[in-house]
Amino acid sequence: MAKNAIFNGRGLLSEFPNNLVADLFAAATRVRLKRGKVLFHADDVGDGCYRVEEGLLKVTIASREGSERILAFLGPSALVGELSMIDGLPRSASVTAVRDSTLQFVRRTAFRQLVRKHPEVFETLVALLARRLRETDEVVAAMSFLQLRGRLARALLELAENFGQDVGSGRIVIRQKIAHNDLAAMVGTARENVTRILADWKRTRLVTRLSGYYCLENKAKIEEQGEL
Repeated sequence: MAKNAIFNGRGLLSEFPNNLVADLFAAATRVRLKRGKVLFHADDVGDGCYRVEEGLLKVTIASREGSERILAFLGPSALVGELSMIDGLPRSASVTAVRDSTLQFVRRTAFRQLVRKHPEVFETLVALLARRLRETDEVVAAMSFLQLRGRLARALLELAENFGQDVGSGRIVIRQKIAHNDLAAMVGTARENVTRILADWKRTRLVTRLSGYYCLENKAKIEEQGEL
C-alpha cells in the first residue's frame, strides 16, 4: 500500500504469484450483481472469495445507529472476501455494487486444495498478514491524528492510486465518479464538511472536476495535506 493510503482496495491474494491465483480461480463460477445489490453483509457466512471482472463495488461497515463508513472501492481485478476464505470466519464488512458488476467466485475448499498443492503459500501468507497489520497501524494513526483535510487528501490519493489516469503535467484524473456522500463516508464526517473543503481546494486549484471526474491538479501538495 502506498505511504499515503488509508483505504486499501486490493486483497491479500492479489499479492500472490499469478500462477497461484490462476490455479485458485480455474474452477470459479461467474456472479452478476446489479447496481445497488448487496454481494454479502457483515456477519454473513464466509464461504468463498470473489474477484471483480468488471464493475465497481464498495466495502462498508455500519454502526449500531446506522451510519455507514466506506472502507474501500473495488474495481476490476480486485479481490473481496479473501479473509473469510482463509480463516472461515463470518464476513467482516458488507459489499455492495456501485454499478452493474461481474465477478468470479471460488469456494473456500478450492483455497484449501491450493494450500495442499502449494505449501509455500503459507510463507507468503504470513508475510502478507504481517504487512496488513503494519498498514492497519498506519490507518489507525491517520484516523486518530490527522485533521479532516488530511483524511480527505488521503482518500483522494487512494482513489487516484486505484483508478487514476495521468493526463500530463502532474495532473491525475480519478476515472470513477465518486459522490460527496461517498467521500464523507470514507473519511468519517458529514457531507457538508467534504463539500466545504473541496470548494476551497477548487479555489486554490488543488482539485478540479472534469466531466464529473475529480482531477488532482497538484498531487504533491495534496500529499503534503495528508502527511502525519
